[in-house]
Amino acid sequence: MSLWEVFLAESFGTAMLTLLGCGVVANVALAKTKGNNGGFLMVNFGWGLAVFAGVYVASQSGAHINPAVTLGLLLNPDTPMFAEGIEATFANALVYWAAEMVGAVIGAVFMWLAHKKHFDEDLDPAAKLGVFATGPSIRSTPWNLVTEIIATWVLVFVILMFGNAPSGLGPLAVALLVVSIGASLGGPTGYAINPARDLGPRIAHAFLPIKGKGGGDWSYAWIPVVGPLLGGAIAGLMAPLIAFTPAG
Repeated sequence: MSLWEVFLAESFGTAMLTLLGCGVVANVALAKTKGNNGGFLMVNFGWGLAVFAGVYVASQSGAHINPAVTLGLLLNPDTPMFAEGIEATFANALVYWAAEMVGAVIGAVFMWLAHKKHFDEDLDPAAKLGVFATGPSIRSTPWNLVTEIIATWVLVFVILMFGNAPSGLGPLAVALLVVSIGASLGGPTGYAINPARDLGPRIAHAFLPIKGKGGGDWSYAWIPVVGPLLGGAIAGLMAPLIAFTPAG
């Protein structure tokens, strides 16, 4: 693959992720939608299926669609390549990170377009922001950070244990892993577990002409970026200690 092909694959894959993932939150949270008040479990399954779709779209580039996954793979010495012909180097990781961020913003914009009339309804500004970005149930900087670190560590560590890439583990298995993380660890912070998934839509929220949208809670915004990156880094460094080696 060329780096341009990597950029396109990761951009489209991450855009699909945020379009469908933020879309299920919109369907549950916004007034007068068919899925209004569908519940947190509906959000969990929606995000899992969003990952399923995103992984398929970005399969040729290794389907990172998450800067924390890219970082975990970069720091894992058992992962020499990100994709066919693409070495696992810091310079190549920058291409993945840029693509993931661009895709996350684009997906959030399309999600807003799909729900435009519902965003125009009178609604708490915090609820509108919550469609785009995560926020804590109980605000506590150190403990919110711990939650994001642990949840992302689970994501990246399990991925590395089953083939060193999301496409190796299988799109459906990764989707079910995300559902499990959401159902088990998602309550305290909304489980960003992906810096691009949170920061990209939060940026889109900032520039889109959303009626009555309020602020972007930027004082919290670093936690769903730093926490997942730390969790992914820890997973990448730990994986070689108990790496699975197939028999034969």
